[in-house]
Amino acid sequence: MTLGACATLPSGQDSLDAIAGDYVLLQLTIGEKEAGYIDAYYGDSAVMERAKTEAPTQTLPQLAQRVAALESRTAPFIEDGAAETSMDERRARFLAAQLAAARTRLRMMQGENLPFVDEAQGLFGVKPELVELATLDAVVARIDSLVPGEGPLWQRLDTFQSRFDIPADRLKPVMDAAIAECRRRTAAHIALPEGERFELALVTDKPWGGYNYYQGDARSKIEINTDLPVRLDRAIDLGCHEGYPGHHVHNALLERELAGRRGWTEYSVYPLYSPQSFIAEGSANYGIELAFPGDEALAFNRDVLAPIAGISADGLDRYVELGKLTPQLRAAQYAIAARFLAGEIGEPEAAELLQRYTLASPQRATQSLRFIKSYRSYIINYGLGLDMVRADVEGTGSDPATRWRRMEQLLSEPTLPSDLKVR
Repeated sequence: MTLGACATLPSGQDSLDAIAGDYVLLQLTIGEKEAGYIDAYYGDSAVMERAKTEAPTQTLPQLAQRVAALESRTAPFIEDGAAETSMDERRARFLAAQLAAARTRLRMMQGENLPFVDEAQGLFGVKPELVELATLDAVVARIDSLVPGEGPLWQRLDTFQSRFDIPADRLKPVMDAAIAECRRRTAAHIALPEGERFELALVTDKPWGGYNYYQGDARSKIEINTDLPVRLDRAIDLGCHEGYPGHHVHNALLERELAGRRGWTEYSVYPLYSPQSFIAEGSANYGIELAFPGDEALAFNRDVLAPIAGISADGLDRYVELGKLTPQLRAAQYAIAARFLAGEIGEPEAAELLQRYTLASPQRATQSLRFIKSYRSYIINYGLGLDMVRADVEGTGSDPATRWRRMEQLLSEPTLPSDLKVR
């Protein structure tokens, strides 16, 4: 027996449970129209089969009408201006936000090209600010001062950082050690679902660096892209982001707490282009800082991972210092992506600007552009999501245990970007 009650209107003509059931079917049906729209589904297989049967009979405008109908049904469950928000109201707000994202994505699937900022707000519930690239010149200059030598800064930086490339034959044991430590640190603060587990695979020819394919039943498949060399610090980053306390833990907690204990079936489906991704990517990136505060990542890289990789730790402290500066340039990616997707600049100019303002090598700039072409405004979830999750969690104070408790709340409750307290 689940713990969640069936929230109904006073007249009893509808319920959030009924809306949720129709929502799952609708999202799966949309997913049949666009590859990659559904990131994970672990619900009733009969619903998936019904979606596959219905999809050929449904046009995109018809699916948009179904979204609008569900939005109308959800609206009465939301009380504007309420002093306190119950879990049922948070549930309704989550459904409404996810449906707004579906409505936006269907507009895009029908050929509408939204401005970058409007697209991001429609899909992820956040309106990013686009910076003038020239305002980042001071950060670039600071990084330039740390990387002596001749030639373009990206080239000098790439030459310096490449000494920390993990040899291909050492990547698997390095990743195993990094993920194990990420898990150990997370499990010390969050009670993980019983039997949770993952499978690690090294893959190629992907637009991303890592991906978590959640399977349900607290299981994940974590893939690491090896098109380009994986650098030493990325092992911890990927282990935390894709695993602990990132995507694997987030999905497993949602499954246990909401889909399982409360019986909220809407959490059995995860549409990628939705506010759910803003929380997922932001919390996964902040999880790196939470699990390895201060200089702890440097120490673990130096003392544990570098020996496994067979890499000298000389210069690792400067490498880490550079790693703290380069994220300050992340906003450049949004501004460049916005101009590129609007057709204001072509691929050559976009690649050149990525090299100049994100300090990427030509190969990494090309991979970044490949991601932008595939996922468009999704890129805001990594940087802006990180900033907002960090502000919320660290706004609780400096006590690590308190921060972990707040992180667990964000990962296991109905959380929207608007719920994050940016103090």
